Amino acid sequence: MSLPPEKASELKQIIHQQLTKMDVHSRIREVLAETIREELAPQHQQLSEEDLMKALIRRGIIDDVVKELNFMTDMHDREVTSTPKPSTHFVDRQPPVLKKTNIDPTRRYLYLQVLSGKAFLEHLQEPEPLHGQICSTFTLCLHFRNQRFRSKPVPCACEPDFSDGFLLEVYKDSLGEGSKMVDATTMLSICDPVHMVLIKTDTSGETTLVASYFLEWRSVLSAENRVTTVAVELLGVGTESKVSVGVLDIKLEMYPKLNKTLSQEIVNTQDENGISRPVCSYIRPLRAGRLLDTPRQAARFVSVLGYERAPVIGGGGGKQEQWCTLLAFLCTNKGDCEDHANLLCSLLLGFGLEAFICVGTKAKGVPHTWVMTYGIDGTVTFWESLTGHRYSHTPIKPDDPPAVEQPKALYPYRTIGCIFNHHKFLANCQPSEAVEVCVFDLHDESKWKPMSGDAIKSVCSPGATTALPPFPPLCVSSIDAATTSNELELQLRVLVAEHRKDLGLATVWDDQLSYLLSPALAAYELERTTGVSSGNEEFQDAVRRAVPDGHTFKGFPIHFVYRNARRAFATCLRSPFCEEIVSCRGDQVRLAVRVRVFVYPESACAVWIMFACKYRCIL
Repeated sequence: MSLPPEKASELKQIIHQQLTKMDVHSRIREVLAETIREELAPQHQQLSEEDLMKALIRRGIIDDVVKELNFMTDMHDREVTSTPKPSTHFVDRQPPVLKKTNIDPTRRYLYLQVLSGKAFLEHLQEPEPLHGQICSTFTLCLHFRNQRFRSKPVPCACEPDFSDGFLLEVYKDSLGEGSKMVDATTMLSICDPVHMVLIKTDTSGETTLVASYFLEWRSVLSAENRVTTVAVELLGVGTESKVSVGVLDIKLEMYPKLNKTLSQEIVNTQDENGISRPVCSYIRPLRAGRLLDTPRQAARFVSVLGYERAPVIGGGGGKQEQWCTLLAFLCTNKGDCEDHANLLCSLLLGFGLEAFICVGTKAKGVPHTWVMTYGIDGTVTFWESLTGHRYSHTPIKPDDPPAVEQPKALYPYRTIGCIFNHHKFLANCQPSEAVEVCVFDLHDESKWKPMSGDAIKSVCSPGATTALPPFPPLCVSSIDAATTSNELELQLRVLVAEHRKDLGLATVWDDQLSYLLSPALAAYELERTTGVSSGNEEFQDAVRRAVPDGHTFKGFPIHFVYRNARRAFATCLRSPFCEEIVSCRGDQVRLAVRVRVFVYPESACAVWIMFACKYRCIL
C-alpha cells in the first residue's frame, strides 16, 4: 500500500533535509569524478550505475547515509498503511534494533539504549557460562505510558552484557491529541518516568526482584545534539533499598530530532519522583481489555500469581512492610498479600465495582490485607486475593437474645482497622474492630471516619510528587498451554518411573486412563474460577467403565502455580495418598498421570496434576 500524498511529501522532505545536511550530492560528485579519473580513463569505457554504487560503498558514503537516516525502515521490509497508528502500544517482547524498527516519522519517539552494565559486585566471582550451559540471567523490564518492553535475558555477571534498545513513543493523553507529534514544551509537561525493573531468573526458573528504578528521561530535552548518556545506579529493594546493586550505562535520544533545545534550568525544575507514597496511590481502576472477562476470573488470575513474603534482615520472623509497584509485581509473578490485594482491587474497580482494600488481621493477630466490594444495595463481599475465594459478610448483633440465630462467619478475618481505594480512606471508629460485628455503613461518619478527599487528591493525583506513574497494561500470556502441559506430563512420567525403579517396581502406563482424567482437571479449574461444580458425573461414569471388575481405582489431584516438574513431584510425594498411588503394588498395576495447564495474563499459570492407578487387589 502507498503512503497518502501528504505523508509521502513530508517523508521526502525529511529525507531531502538530511541528505542536504550531509552534503551528499557534493560527495557523490567527487566520487564520480575520482572514479572516472582513476578507473575509467585508460579504457574510456562507459560508467555504469553498478560501478558507481561499488565506489560509493567502498568509500563509506552509503554507510554514512544509512546511519544518519536510521530512524527510517528499509523500504523493502516496511509495511506502510494509510491508517494512523494508535498512540498506545501493548508490547512485551524484545525490542528490535532501531534501524530495523518500523516507526512513523510523523510521531515522536524516545530511543533508550542500554549500552552496558557494570559493578554488579554480587556476581564478581560468577564463572563465565559455557556454550549451551544453563545459568542465572538478568532481564530488564520497562514501562512507559501504556507501553511495556522486555530485554533479552543476559547471563548474570559483574559486568552483564546488556546491549539492547527500546523505542518508546511519546504522546499526549488529551482526546484527539494522541496522534500528533509532540514538541519539546509539551514533552516537558509529561511527568511520567520510565519505570525500569531488573529481574533475576535462576537455573530452576525462580524469579527475584533485584531493583526498581524510575528514570527521569526529560534531561534529553536540554542535551546538546538531543542525545545524552546517563549512568543509572540501581539500588536493591526492601531492606536493601539503600544498597547499590549495579550500574547501567544508558543512552537517550529523541527521534525525529528536536528543532529547539530547552534550557537546563527549566528541565531541572520538573523532577516528579518520590519514594514514600500514600497507600491510596497503589490503587487505580485497571482495565484488562479482552484478557479477562469477569471479576471472578480476575480474582482467579490474581490468585495464581505466586505468594512470597517480603524478606526480613536477620530472619526474625517479623513482617516487612514493603509494597511493590505493579510493574515489579507482574514482572516477578509473585508478591506479598498487599501486592495481590492492590492488583485485585484495581481490576475490580476496572470492572465497575466499588472496591476497597481492607487492612486488618487474621487468626492469632497476623496482619493481613484483603479486598471488599460494596454493592449498590449495601451488600458486602470479601475477596481473598491469595486464593480467589469470596465470602459474604453479614454482621452479628451481640445485643440480640441468645435464642436468635446469628450468621456464621466463614471468612478467616478477625479485625479490620481501615479501608481505602483511590478516592477514599475510611478509618474504623466503631467500638470494636472485630470483623464479625463490623457494620459497613460507609456514609455513617460515627462508624467510618473519612479522610479529606482533597487531601487524597493532593498526594495521589497524576503529577503529584508522591503519585505513582500510570499503571502498566496487562500482557497476554506467552505460554502455550497444550505444549507446556505435554512437556510437564512427560517429565512427570520419567520421574515416576525413576522413583518406582528405585523401589524395584516396573512401570506400565495406561494412556487411555490418563486421557480420562482431563475432564476432572478442567472441572477443578472451572470451580475455582466460577464457584460452580460441573462435569463430575461424566468423569465418574467414564472411570467406572475403564476399571474392570475386581480392580481398584485411586486418584490424587493437586494444584500448583509454577511449572517445575521436579519440584512439583517432590511436593506430591509428601502426601501419603499420592505416595501410595505412585508406589502402588499389586496385580496388573496400571499408572496414569495427566497435566492440565491453564494460562492467564502475564504468563501466570494454574497447573493441575492428577496421579492415578488401577490394580487388581492381591488377597
